Amino acid sequence: MTGPLSDIRVLETGTLLAGPFCGQLLGDHGAEVIKLEDPGGGDPMRQWGRERPYGKSLWWPVVARNKKSVTCDLRRPEGQELVRELVARSDVLVENFRPGTLERWGLGHDRLAAINPRLVLVRVTGYGQSGPYAPRAGFGSIGEAMGGIRHITGEPDRPPSRTGVSLGDALAGTMAAYGAVMALHARERTGSGQIVDSALYEAVLAYMESLLPEWEIGGYRRERTGPVLPNVAPSNVYPTADGAVVLIAANQDGVFRRLTEVMGREDLAADPRYATHGARGAHQTELDDIIGDWTSGQDSVPLLQALHTAGVPAGKTFTAADMLADPHFAAREAIVRVPHPDFGELPMQNVVPRLSATPGAVRWAGPELGAHNDEVWRGLLGLSDERVGKLAAEGVI
Repeated sequence: MTGPLSDIRVLETGTLLAGPFCGQLLGDHGAEVIKLEDPGGGDPMRQWGRERPYGKSLWWPVVARNKKSVTCDLRRPEGQELVRELVARSDVLVENFRPGTLERWGLGHDRLAAINPRLVLVRVTGYGQSGPYAPRAGFGSIGEAMGGIRHITGEPDRPPSRTGVSLGDALAGTMAAYGAVMALHARERTGSGQIVDSALYEAVLAYMESLLPEWEIGGYRRERTGPVLPNVAPSNVYPTADGAVVLIAANQDGVFRRLTEVMGREDLAADPRYATHGARGAHQTELDDIIGDWTSGQDSVPLLQALHTAGVPAGKTFTAADMLADPHFAAREAIVRVPHPDFGELPMQNVVPRLSATPGAVRWAGPELGAHNDEVWRGLLGLSDERVGKLAAEGVI
């Protein structure tokens, strides 16, 4: 294995997305991630993201990449005992059940820390491990709503919208992985593990910039503003003659002057209505109309080339097809192709961030259910054939 976490073993007991995304990030950077799945069908993500005519999830191979799949019924005492045996040999346990679930299964932090004081227990939930809302069921969409991102996403004359990905889950999973690495670092000084408490709504809230002081101190409530940020201009999407949509971000004074030169409208940079950041923000709509009228007469390729040459941040809005065909994506290997038994070769996003000396890697796509049972139960734990056979016959694994 390669990567900065190649000496770390992670047990992943969560399902769906937030906890497993944390496991994906740790696995991307070299951790040995052992995913414990229910013998009856595994993680529901195995059925999500279906795309005909394949009949199998195209999402699972991504979120479960670099993981080892073993089957284990955590609701059974025999399965809980297997987890305790694995904990003795592991560094991190990731879970995203409701608070109290692990405790009911005899897998609470006190019990696990007694087995392995160095264990880092990563807990991902909707509302955190404490507080009046802690017992509630929490999905990423609810965390997005409570954390504030839903209220300000979309067009002002329509109900709140969402991004086209599971943003709340990804943010909570990212914060969980970040917390796990920090706890592992602290363990080097203290010798002890600890609990990492990652709440969906708090992970979203962490990205909400100055939303809170703007309201309490400034009396300003952020609202839905479509593709723009109020008082930041020009920074918008603009139409082109060939039907493409181009984003131009020229809100800084120097950049705006370069934009006006490309437009052949240097007079705009000298106009008091547009000469400063504040003035452009106050006249945002009319400035966007001027730029939109200009871009409408340009084809997107020469338009973007002119903007790039002038040092004006601009770009088209990429689809998957654009990404797969783009030379910059190719040069940086931002997309990798991973062998898959059903799909032959599967394109997916590469590991981020990039480390120069100990880079992570996508080593394999999400495995079949129980693909690593022998390796873990017989190899790692050293269970006898008799015990493995009995556990299998009883449906525990």
